[in-house]
Amino acid sequence: MRRLLRATRHTWNGLVAAARSEAAFRQELLLLALAVPLAFVVGEGAWQRLLLVAVILLIMIAELLNSALEKLADEVTLEVRPGIGRVKDMGSAAVGVSLLLAALVWLVALGERLGLL
Repeated sequence: MRRLLRATRHTWNGLVAAARSEAAFRQELLLLALAVPLAFVVGEGAWQRLLLVAVILLIMIAELLNSALEKLADEVTLEVRPGIGRVKDMGSAAVGVSLLLAALVWLVALGERLGLL
């Protein structure tokens, strides 16, 4: 039980740190706050609602991992190094791909709700 409490505290600390230091993560928190109620309007069933919220959470996961990679890379060195630049670019690409997936899921759900698909 003690391990679970420590893990929960570390999770909370990580979320707070990201919210304080990362503007993109704050925007994604706002997006999540909007997506949850909208999922009940747009989604036509429990699974679709879950998927609509889950893709927003996936964006947040990618953002957290990207931010962690960037912070770690900056701790290693602040000088411009091509290898570290590629690592940062790949983290950014992960966020971009998750955004694309979320947009596609939301567009399909909206299309179905409006009878366009």
